[in-house]
Amino acid sequence: MTSPVPRPPHDKYEALIARARQMPPTPTVVAHPCDEASLRGACEAAEQGLIEPILVGPRTRMAAAAEAAGLDIGRYEQVDAAHSVESAATAVGLVRAGRAALLMKGSLHTDEVLAQVTAKETGLRTGRRISHVFVMDVPAHPTTLFITDAAVNIFPDLADKRDIIQNAIDLHVGLGLGVPRVAILSAVETVTQKIPSTIEAAALCKMADRGQISGGLLEGPLALDNAINEEAARIKGIVSPVAGRAQILVAPDLEAGNMLAKNLTFLAGADAAGIVLGARVPLILTSRADNVRTRLASCAVAALYAQSLALGHPLGR
Repeated sequence: MTSPVPRPPHDKYEALIARARQMPPTPTVVAHPCDEASLRGACEAAEQGLIEPILVGPRTRMAAAAEAAGLDIGRYEQVDAAHSVESAATAVGLVRAGRAALLMKGSLHTDEVLAQVTAKETGLRTGRRISHVFVMDVPAHPTTLFITDAAVNIFPDLADKRDIIQNAIDLHVGLGLGVPRVAILSAVETVTQKIPSTIEAAALCKMADRGQISGGLLEGPLALDNAINEEAARIKGIVSPVAGRAQILVAPDLEAGNMLAKNLTFLAGADAAGIVLGARVPLILTSRADNVRTRLASCAVAALYAQSLALGHPLGR
């Protein structure tokens, strides 16, 4: 009996990157790339044909950072901005003017970018709550896992979670990954007033039944084991097309989601591409700790989803 051929450890990311390379580079405004990590991420994605960057920030600082890192940024358009807040505002303005289909965070604080994105008069707001999705390539897991929200909404209420789930569903569908199986996580799989997240999970499932959340299959509450492990779900007697086979994991709050994503990263060797959804264009969030593959995957995911939006994928419903 022959052994199965082992899968490459990060084949799911490689597939997304390969698909994005088949498209023309996506115009992308990079807000305040004033250190090596943010400049290198933009340059690597550009060299791979994923994005066409417009670098917004203090020219002298960007040039100094590029020289110190041995990067040639002279081939890319550069827009001068005095400081990080002006960089973020200018970057958002370029997106509003139609110059770019993506926004990418540089070496400024995430809050500075989001403040400009969500500004009522000058931002990129839609009818949706802004939320973050980790698109995770876990080597030992057969499918790409989405974890949300682990970076933006700290203690989301029921209405927030509705948008968080819809954003993640739309991303999954927009990437061509099909109708997603969505697990709304808690500590247990039964509804109890002692754990409020279980009640919210049940309410969200009923909202999906009534069409207030669409495009995915929802189940919850589910504990993590019976969300991603079919045997655990079978032992608990949970009969559901989602249980044991979830593709989107909805955390009860930011703390739980962040710990889950980082556990998978540091204990299971996963990569975690980051993207913010719910604005007019996707926002690429990368970390200085990200490796090259993760940076490219973040850009690939955002580029593929931007193409989906350009083709009429629903947003703000």
